[in-house]
Amino acid sequence: MAKFSPLMIAPPMIFGGFVLLAAVGMFREDPDSLPSAREGQPAPPVVMTEFPGKTGFDDATLRDGQVKLVNYWASWCAPCRAEHPSLEALSEQGIPVYGVNYKDSQNNASAFLDELGDPYAGIGRDEQGRMALDWGVYGVPETYVIAGDGTIVLRFAGPITQRVIDSTIRPALEKAAGN
Repeated sequence: MAKFSPLMIAPPMIFGGFVLLAAVGMFREDPDSLPSAREGQPAPPVVMTEFPGKTGFDDATLRDGQVKLVNYWASWCAPCRAEHPSLEALSEQGIPVYGVNYKDSQNNASAFLDELGDPYAGIGRDEQGRMALDWGVYGVPETYVIAGDGTIVLRFAGPITQRVIDSTIRPALEKAAGN
């Protein structure tokens, strides 16, 4: 008679666990979005290094009664370059966009803005990425819609495109304005 080992059950159990995990992920409301524990909560503290020659922003700015965007970006980030015209368009439409330069060198960040333009109403540098950790940033670019009272209404991971503006950002801005 063949000897039975409990370890023989382990591979099918592990495979079943992966199948269950994949099924849960596939049947979420929006399987492409990254969940954010910060939505509906106050924005974490703004703790940044000054961006020389630029206007900064702070906690009070996020709670000034005006709806705004906070955008994490870096010069070394190709999707950040791709989304830049969309941020400029939003800024030109009167939507305040605040920038957080993430783990970047001052010279490269300045060259990026000199080349592509500066859509930011205020900007600072998160050289070590500590502020980004508090905000729950996975990677750049990430953009947050902030209500006038400083509440995070939406976190969008990835480059902002016109399609994203129409389908995601504008509805969040309208929701934030209604708070």
